[in-house]
Amino acid sequence: MSATKFRVAVVGCGSMGQQYVRAYSTYPDTEIVAIAEYNPERLRAVGELFGVKARYADVEALLRDDVPDIVAIITPSKFFKDAVIACAEAGVKGVSTDKPIAAKLSDADEMVETCERLGVVYAGGNLMRARHDLQHVAGQIRAGEFGPLIGASAINWGGMEISGGGCQRISVLRLLTSAEVEEVVAWGEPAELVGNDNDEGQQYYGRWRLTNGLECPLFSMENPVGDVNVWSANTLIETWNGQPKLSRGFDENGARIPFEQEYPPYEWSEFSYLTGSIRSFLAAVATGSEPRISGHDLRQALEVAIATKVSAQRGSVPVKLPLEDRSLTLYPRAYRWDGGDATDRDPSMLIFEH
Repeated sequence: MSATKFRVAVVGCGSMGQQYVRAYSTYPDTEIVAIAEYNPERLRAVGELFGVKARYADVEALLRDDVPDIVAIITPSKFFKDAVIACAEAGVKGVSTDKPIAAKLSDADEMVETCERLGVVYAGGNLMRARHDLQHVAGQIRAGEFGPLIGASAINWGGMEISGGGCQRISVLRLLTSAEVEEVVAWGEPAELVGNDNDEGQQYYGRWRLTNGLECPLFSMENPVGDVNVWSANTLIETWNGQPKLSRGFDENGARIPFEQEYPPYEWSEFSYLTGSIRSFLAAVATGSEPRISGHDLRQALEVAIATKVSAQRGSVPVKLPLEDRSLTLYPRAYRWDGGDATDRDPSMLIFEH
């Protein structure tokens, strides 16, 4: 924990934004100094609930009055780019967004590259990659405790939204394999939706080839095993919403033997996997370490999703990454892109009680 008390602003106070306000209000080394929210009733209600007096209609108004150390941007995705760049150029030390990072790949590039150029830490948000137990297992894999990986798979990738929810599993796969996706071959269904510019109501299957030589098949089915799985000669690691489940060795019948993994204690109480995300973000701002989820991670997830859809659209041709055409675009579901207020999904006025 840093000796510095970070000054934090949260932009976007819908149901997810309120989770961030609550988390940052909990930690002894952070204080919420401002919130921004376009809905005046929600702005007032959240400000009163958490005792935040500095309230703004948007991030631009906030930055004109104050430049916090940390800005967490929890708006619909279509507002991320302008907000991230405004914060970086204003001089914040760290900025975070949730998922997905963008629709257009070049917009994701601009956000990541602007933050890199200005020395601003760009962190991702509420992704299962930040789980403490998953991070520990990934460290064991890197240390060679299970032997070299020989296989990987992804099941029911994205759950019908490869850009929104799908970025979760791509990020877990990249973490566990310490590799990038370098080539995609994919099929999609239903065929009439594959040609759309969004990811709604579609499933994809095929294979991703990774830079470490592994071939990762994509199975379009309800998961009979974990969401993302990797294995060595004697160890299988399944992840269920990011929670690792291990099997090590084989019994006399050749079946895998479940293994109860022990994890070192983690000092922070959990707000799902949001805790690991925020705490590693703060450490990155304080020490220069790498956050468990970065803007780069979010961008890589978008790029893999776009490449997979492009492969299916072109007749299951191999598509190599990184993609040369950075104008390629994939929109997430409307509630992620436009927000709950603009759709029939209730964003909730308040999710916590006074």
